[in-house]
Amino acid sequence: MSIEIIHHGAHEGVTGSCHELRVGEAGLLVDCGLFQGEDAFEGGGERDPEIEFPVSHVRALVVTHVHIDHVGRIPYLLAAGFRGPILCSQPSARMLPVMLEDALRIGFTRDREMIERFLDLLCERIVAVPYGEWHAVFEDCDSSLGLRLQPAGHILGSAYVECDAVCGEERERIVFSGDLGAPDTPLLPAPTSPEYCDRLVLESTYGDRLHEGRAERHTRLREVIEHALRDGGTVVVPAFSLGRTQELLYELEELIHDHGDEAVADGLRWRDLEIVVDSPLAQELTELYRELKPFWDEEAHERLSSGRRPLAFPQRTLIERHEDHQQAVKYLARTGRPCVVLAGAGMCTGGRVVNYLKAMLGQAHNAVLFVGYQAAGTPGRAILEAGLERETRGSSDQAEVELDGEAYAVRARVFRISGYSAHADQADLVRFVAEIPQRPREVRLVHGDPEVKQVLQAVLEKQLGVMVCGPRAKTPTP
Repeated sequence: MSIEIIHHGAHEGVTGSCHELRVGEAGLLVDCGLFQGEDAFEGGGERDPEIEFPVSHVRALVVTHVHIDHVGRIPYLLAAGFRGPILCSQPSARMLPVMLEDALRIGFTRDREMIERFLDLLCERIVAVPYGEWHAVFEDCDSSLGLRLQPAGHILGSAYVECDAVCGEERERIVFSGDLGAPDTPLLPAPTSPEYCDRLVLESTYGDRLHEGRAERHTRLREVIEHALRDGGTVVVPAFSLGRTQELLYELEELIHDHGDEAVADGLRWRDLEIVVDSPLAQELTELYRELKPFWDEEAHERLSSGRRPLAFPQRTLIERHEDHQQAVKYLARTGRPCVVLAGAGMCTGGRVVNYLKAMLGQAHNAVLFVGYQAAGTPGRAILEAGLERETRGSSDQAEVELDGEAYAVRARVFRISGYSAHADQADLVRFVAEIPQRPREVRLVHGDPEVKQVLQAVLEKQLGVMVCGPRAKTPTP
């Protein structure tokens, strides 16, 4: 009997987060997410989302946050026989049913009765755990496990998980980082490091690079929008419904507030620029963000106190009905009216953004702005690489990308702002480890491409002298 960390997903790629802390004969799952992009394919075929590991010994699932690559396989987990509680932060407890309802409706079934039965079961299992409070997972005669959630600054409700595990004479504190946010993420308090841990399971998504600072990315957002609208047209922003959309609304409200009377395009002032949110899920989650204001950071509360509405300003237009969405796509493609459209999905794998791209990628006066990670194998990565390659080789070259099985020319300009990632960059990750007063004896790197983990491993070992595992980590046998 021992304390063991087992990886069921996101140990060899970025998505499909699922880790297990085995304490003696009992287990705790940390996340249970879908594989996306290239991670969704294995051995030449699409990876089966069904649970392939035993779950009868698993006492609980803890959710670090509610992005689909961390929670999307929960329906399959329940179908596999998992009967324990689903632990998460208080904001995540509100948002998890919304996220999974949307995922089921799009990718599994439109049978309303079936979805309602699942949601009823899900809500019975959810246990909201306040930040900073210890929660007992189990206590057996010779082993026990308790956990505590701490704000991770990635999206609203995100948490890293501190686990106190006891097995016989063995005692360890093990920390699972989940996805960590940058210190200056809009709306959210910055994450602080744990007081100590013996072993740390650390995400590494952007472990090989540094993001632009908030001031730089704010200026860059303004410059990109003004440049993109110079010839008229629409700026299409593929944005995740949870987290990225709310951050962008917050930043766009600030630009409109600070530069309202200045020109964003010929004959158009910033205060008259329409910001279209074309995503029913994003709208529902934005309303939840507004209801969960107690979890916002101090800066956001100051804006509210001054009478501003960071997520519901007058220039925001919401499109809900599918018929209205179709009309908006046709109208903007036909008229070239300058505006900014935020639409999901963030990696262009589906959703309403695909219809905008089909209609507008071939028009040179339009622009696509990427503000988030584009996983290998996704349409978003293909569009980004096509745009950057065309810029490098010259505008006379024409690239094509495939959307829903058809090829589309990429004539629209393609921009990228890396600073809007909701993930910590290399410096943030190193700082998170460095500021643990009692350094972990082992750091395991997950949630990163192999070459990225290799870079971060070298930096952590050189700067901090910690022992790092990750680039060649394999799943231990349960």
